[in-house]
Amino acid sequence: MTSPRRELLRRLFEERIPFNRVLGLKLLEADNGKSKLEFPFKEDLIGNFALGILHGGVISAVLDVAGGCAVQASFKEEDPFYSMGTVDMRIDFLRPGKGERFIATGQVMRPGRILSTTRMELVNEKGELLAIGQAVYRVTAKEGFTTTTA
Repeated sequence: MTSPRRELLRRLFEERIPFNRVLGLKLLEADNGKSKLEFPFKEDLIGNFALGILHGGVISAVLDVAGGCAVQASFKEEDPFYSMGTVDMRIDFLRPGKGERFIATGQVMRPGRILSTTRMELVNEKGELLAIGQAVYRVTAKEGFTTTTA
């Protein structure tokens, strides 16, 4: 998506959400109900100091962002911008969060104007699958929120 809506999503997910800035998230793709984000390993994100691996909360948060971004990317350019909240999320941690760079992807499995369901994955730069997740998001039209107000 190379459009005003895509640029809005990039600004929102990279710049306007403070926690995403802490994580160093960069939006690589957002279109047709799919998202792809990347972030670097940083010492501040370590959960197990003995092993030097990502904190499980960081993994969960990143997968939540990937799912939410995929939902936003499922709407058409002319659709209103939607506010979202996570209703339910399940994360399965498959391997320790080791790597220098991580990629999170999200895909809408069931789109909706009220509830949307997604699947998410996190891999490292070697392509090793570290975690998978599923989430349900509540979607609500946000009055007066457009591509020019973010």
